[in-house]
Amino acid sequence: MKKIEIIYQHGPHQWAVVTRDPDKPEYLIDTNEYLISNGEQSLLTDPGGMEIFAAVFSAISAKYDPRNITALFASHQDPDIISSLALWLDFNPELRCHLSWLWASFIPHFGGKADTFMSIPDEGADIFLGNLKLFAMPAHYLHSSGNFNLYDASAAILFSGDIGAALLPAGEDELIVTDFDRHIHYAEGFHRRWMGSNEAKLDWCARASKMKIDMLCPQHGAIYQGANVERFINWFAELPVGSGIKS
Repeated sequence: MKKIEIIYQHGPHQWAVVTRDPDKPEYLIDTNEYLISNGEQSLLTDPGGMEIFAAVFSAISAKYDPRNITALFASHQDPDIISSLALWLDFNPELRCHLSWLWASFIPHFGGKADTFMSIPDEGADIFLGNLKLFAMPAHYLHSSGNFNLYDASAAILFSGDIGAALLPAGEDELIVTDFDRHIHYAEGFHRRWMGSNEAKLDWCARASKMKIDMLCPQHGAIYQGANVERFINWFAELPVGSGIKS
């Protein structure tokens, strides 16, 4: 069963993660969904696939009023990211979905109308949740050709999508990375295969290393916190990517 855990709180501003599901069917990849709340407005990042909509909705409803979710953020176009869109729109037809302009004519195949989508230009854009400013940070080709992270400067949290993702085996269900060397073993193959450009990777690492990031929150696996954020960035910078298939 998916659960929701608060990972940051400062007054009316909260981040929460809908955690991985130990009871999910084996044929589904496990995912994290993140909810940002600012007062009575909330934004849900990468809300997940249609198969897990009920579990995500139930977990959120345990601590939050889902009617306060006014926006979704889709880091890219994959079905485990956003195929639940039509179900969220059934619940609230007024929801807006922030996503790369590149996918604005593809993701509507999952549901929605033209005015559902708020296209993000390649250079990124600010996204406001009440008086809270978030930034859609370019992360193109890591792994999608139209890909964004979401940065909350006030909380020093970067929602990194598939960057930092680890495919953890059964029983490895910690929320925060505690043993970096053990954890990164489960991330290496994923990054070698799914990250398509060394040039894009190095550009992202250079920018991320200059940012204040207390937590780096991927869509799969556990959250990097404190010194493990820098360790991940340095590890990623040195990793040859786009080399997951051996000849």
